[in-house]
Amino acid sequence: MMKIFYGVQGTGNGHITRARVMAHELRAAGFDVAFQFTGRPGDKYFDMEIFNGYQTREGLTFNTHKGQVSYLKTALEAKPIRFVRDIHSLDLKPYDLVISDFEPVTAWAAKRQKRKVIGIGHQYAFGHDIPRKGADPLAKQVMKYFAPVETGVGLHWHHFGQPILPPIIDTPTFPDTIQHNKIVIYLPFEDQRDVIRHLCPFENFEFHVYAPDPAVCKYPHIQFKPLSREGFQRDLYDCAGIISNAGFELASESLQLGKKILAKPLHAQMEQISNAAALEQLGYGQTMFDLDTAGIEDWLHNPHAVHVTYPNVAKILVQWLLDGMPEMDKTFIENVWDKVDVLPIKHQAS
Repeated sequence: MMKIFYGVQGTGNGHITRARVMAHELRAAGFDVAFQFTGRPGDKYFDMEIFNGYQTREGLTFNTHKGQVSYLKTALEAKPIRFVRDIHSLDLKPYDLVISDFEPVTAWAAKRQKRKVIGIGHQYAFGHDIPRKGADPLAKQVMKYFAPVETGVGLHWHHFGQPILPPIIDTPTFPDTIQHNKIVIYLPFEDQRDVIRHLCPFENFEFHVYAPDPAVCKYPHIQFKPLSREGFQRDLYDCAGIISNAGFELASESLQLGKKILAKPLHAQMEQISNAAALEQLGYGQTMFDLDTAGIEDWLHNPHAVHVTYPNVAKILVQWLLDGMPEMDKTFIENVWDKVDVLPIKHQAS
């Protein structure tokens, strides 16, 4: 039985969501997998049962305030001595394969121990010619050196003519019924009082707001809910659309379920700004760069949505591992993307 060490960036929930899907397929194929998560305190993880006996380390994370990444605060609050100690204390010798989903401790430990490490995640798509905005020299260096790998398997909503794969997501059945006035909100890096202020005028809609620290809200059409994978998935399944930051995994799930998307990327975060640009370019969603009442109103009354059916990429990757990780040539990439269908649909609010 092949033993795999799998490091996952835990700052946001998207990496963890992707890891859940991979964990299911890897274990179904008989792999022995040890998971490590870094980027948030250990007591802040939730719904982690699938990662039997996972471990956590501090790692590195980005400081955000009111929807913007602060590289200065990130640098000031980093703990380089602890980070180096974590790298040195991670022994990868017992494992046959090392995988990193943009997780720096695992990636740098593998580099130090001269172990081959495979990167699987959205960030590795940025090694190719894909839509890119908001880049600056610092952002480029962060993307290159944050979690370096030898082989990067990049994921995106479209191939853009590059050797990348579709998203790794659960592939649920398309919902039979949609509540056309139901909207899910996930803006964890914003001031939730600002979120309330921009949503309160739209009393004909029902907003389900998921936040790390739910706010007190006097408006009955705005419901705050604690973070919960099960509760969030239940609300996402039958809603008409989602307003969120421009994280990759949540937008992927929303496209798979045919939801309208309004993305508000984090300021000074190249990946999210680029994701927003890709959503616009593909016609998969709308964007706003600041919380904007008029922009939200326009989106709420715009029925356009896209249903994108993606294959089980996790299962495809697990089979690739079983086959000895051959080169992903043009035929391999095209065969995967041939399984993707895009269908425009409409969600008309009453």
